[in-house]
Amino acid sequence: MAIGDVFDVTVGDCTDLSYVDTGMYDVAEYGSVYIVDDERPALVDTGIGTNYERILDAAAEVGLEPEDIEVLAATHVHLDHAGGAGFLAEACPNADVYVHGIGAPHLVDPERLWEGTKRAVGDQFVHYTEPKPVPESRIVEVENGDSIDLGDHALDVYHAPGHAPHQVVFHDPANDAVFTADAAGIYSPDADRLFPTSPPSNFDPEQCQDDVDLLREIDPEVLCYGHYGPAETGDKLDDYADVLASWVARVAEKRAELDDDEAVIEHFVAEADAERAIWGAEKADPEVAMDVRGVLIALDRAE
Repeated sequence: MAIGDVFDVTVGDCTDLSYVDTGMYDVAEYGSVYIVDDERPALVDTGIGTNYERILDAAAEVGLEPEDIEVLAATHVHLDHAGGAGFLAEACPNADVYVHGIGAPHLVDPERLWEGTKRAVGDQFVHYTEPKPVPESRIVEVENGDSIDLGDHALDVYHAPGHAPHQVVFHDPANDAVFTADAAGIYSPDADRLFPTSPPSNFDPEQCQDDVDLLREIDPEVLCYGHYGPAETGDKLDDYADVLASWVARVAEKRAELDDDEAVIEHFVAEADAERAIWGAEKADPEVAMDVRGVLIALDRAE
């Protein structure tokens, strides 16, 4: 398996579904963009923007030219999921960009999103490319309860705002698969381990737990993670609820002990051996620091 490789989704009974390893952050398998090959071909998420050509190459590998693609479905507008939207909209002239209404203005005018990303991601910023605006005429705003008809497949829209207020998850009933965005955490199949994701500035721990409950209610056979590809649902939703609760509690306890937020961040970065083993220190250290900051901001907001 290598960056740029395209894989059929063979988990569960999925059909017409594949994904590409976009090489996000130069970490193999970390970034997954999905391709639904149907009457109205769709891409679910658009990657970080950097090396967006890999997504077009992947579509070509499954027999789709840029002109064939009609749907660019963004789970949310964080740049690791929607940074490529403007580039791909330009390359795919017949595609509209489907995004929650809260996120739509940030794709039309991404300046604030770009500046916020600089502040949030720390040293990871070197991997980002400034996003291209998406023409307003190419935006289709979606909300909870909507459905994007692709033909034999559909993307049913569920608002899941715990990770970010503009986040949705998409359920494809024909495949009984949910494109989870970051609502189900980050699952590493090699380590068989779930990691929390809690970025600033809108991470909401209680709403994240509600989002996990939402996914439980949908009860899909397959979780199509935005990082590391698809996996059988199994007990992962229950496990992630526990991981998330434990993570927030640990950060709160360490803050009470140290009473110094920078020291709290340094503590958890120093402890990030599992993350470094999977992602390497260049990716893991700023990622963990970012997630600690997100929890600290949420704790402040709760007070």
